Amino acid sequence: MWQEEDNKLTKTFEFEDFQEAFAFMTRVAFLAEMQGHHPNWSNVYNKVSIELTTHDEGNKVTEKDHKLAKAIDEI
Repeated sequence: MWQEEDNKLTKTFEFEDFQEAFAFMTRVAFLAEMQGHHPNWSNVYNKVSIELTTHDEGNKVTEKDHKLAKAIDEI
């Protein structure tokens, strides 16, 4: 479940291994590019942590963030 705090939507995804985590990141990268919205994220082995905020709206959570979060969940 996405958590909203400090003007960010955050979620950590856990996978079986690094390869699955990296494949997920690749799919998210294409999706984010299509939406013109790019996450702050990090990856350590099988975990991918994502933070969403709209930079051009003063680093606040907007509908743009919720839309990308929903699309990421559908992956």
